[in-house]
Amino acid sequence: MTSVNVKLLYHYVITNLFNLCFFPLTAIIAGKAHRLTIDDLHHLYHSYLQHNLITIAPLFAFTVFGSVLYIVTRPKPVYLVEYSCYLPPTHCRSSISKVMDIFYQVRKADPSRNGTCDDSSWLDFLRKIQERSGLGDETHGPEGLLQVPPRKTFAAAREETEKVIIGALENLFENTKVNPKDIGILVVNSSMFNPTPSLSAMVVNTFKLRSNVRSFNLGGMGCSAGVIAIDLAKDLLHVHKNTYALVVSTENITYNIYAGDNRSMMVSNCLFRVGGAAILLSNKPRDRRRSKYELVHTVRTHTGADDKSFRCVQQEDDESGKTGVSLSKDITDVAGRTVKKNIATLGPLILPLSEKLLFFVTFMAKKLFKDKVKHYYVPDFKLAIDHFCIHAGGRAVIDVLEKNLGLAPIDVEASRSTLHRFGNTSSSSIWYELAYIEAKGRMKKGNKVWQIALGSGFKCNSAVWVALNNVKASTNSPWEHCIDRYPVNIDSDSAKSETRVQNGRS
Repeated sequence: MTSVNVKLLYHYVITNLFNLCFFPLTAIIAGKAHRLTIDDLHHLYHSYLQHNLITIAPLFAFTVFGSVLYIVTRPKPVYLVEYSCYLPPTHCRSSISKVMDIFYQVRKADPSRNGTCDDSSWLDFLRKIQERSGLGDETHGPEGLLQVPPRKTFAAAREETEKVIIGALENLFENTKVNPKDIGILVVNSSMFNPTPSLSAMVVNTFKLRSNVRSFNLGGMGCSAGVIAIDLAKDLLHVHKNTYALVVSTENITYNIYAGDNRSMMVSNCLFRVGGAAILLSNKPRDRRRSKYELVHTVRTHTGADDKSFRCVQQEDDESGKTGVSLSKDITDVAGRTVKKNIATLGPLILPLSEKLLFFVTFMAKKLFKDKVKHYYVPDFKLAIDHFCIHAGGRAVIDVLEKNLGLAPIDVEASRSTLHRFGNTSSSSIWYELAYIEAKGRMKKGNKVWQIALGSGFKCNSAVWVALNNVKASTNSPWEHCIDRYPVNIDSDSAKSETRVQNGRS
């Protein structure tokens, strides 16, 4: 406890060092200035200023010019006006036992199996993955796969994605009262499902966006594509003034469920669920008052130049020609290395001086005394960040980042709760997590929130926002009817799910 208090005192002194020095100095100067007389001022002018006007005038002009140039050329703020997370209908809810039945029906419907599915070893494997996944019994599956026999068709996949995108956008436009024709920039990301015409074209057609809208469709960029889309929209808003940018993040389950026997490809079946989010950004100064957040930083890290990083998450055919996404044994090391690089870039941008100084001291000590100093100092990000939205990619992902960043259980509560309630919704998961924090009433004016997402390639991307007001949950929030039941005891809930699955199969 004493060490904690000492560190807090150190942090306070270093952070407020300027104020601690400035105010006493100001008081001293004010005291001396109070004693000056009119004669003293005349003497000062005639002795110093009158003979140095040639130097002072250019210096003053340069200062004014530099200030004006900075104000004119600095990037305009990017505001998050509102966002909406899609909540699938209740008849799409998929308990663990129901998900297992979907897997069974999908495999049975595979033409190569001739209507049989006798091998039970794969079922035991998937059951173990489900029990340890951290997912609950109220996640949502796509309507096509809930039918018997399952509809694993292109039409069913398109239907799933269109319902998610249109549902999220209708709620967003209803909450903001923004006319779709006022949207100047559109960015849609969906990694695994990219039909022709594109999903961005579908949005333009459905909501009748104007003909000169700048639309982009991002594909194949994995679960971190949501932050990539935000970063792209930010750059475009810095160029195109006085407009709105619309970002849509989703993923498709129907077309990408794996029906083969490769166990490394089966894992994704257990984690991914239906979901999506629509985000409205603005660079209009008048929107600041009604906006929820201002974008502070975006940091993107891509380690794809390394072969292991590039191949650790890869879509490919298995031995029998069935397409799936394989996860290599190197994924944990690759993810850890990529996250460290991202944090190393973001840290200097957000950490207080006290943490930068401690890191620098340990860095130099390790260089000079390699044998005595074994580890670098891990900065306390909670001194700079109030809330964390860690991509709900799986229980292991959250566990590792919680440990490496030195976070408390409450810091990862939003991530664990999102994984339990909605599953891994890919690039949109960080928005369900932000909605959770708002629904709990924890987002206060001035709070900073860090969204961090991992994806194939391999990539780690971060976005940092600052709350402009005390943020309340949006109308039709996905947590509206269940927030009081969270957080839950994941371990006990998993045990209950295990019992239900065993009873259902016995």
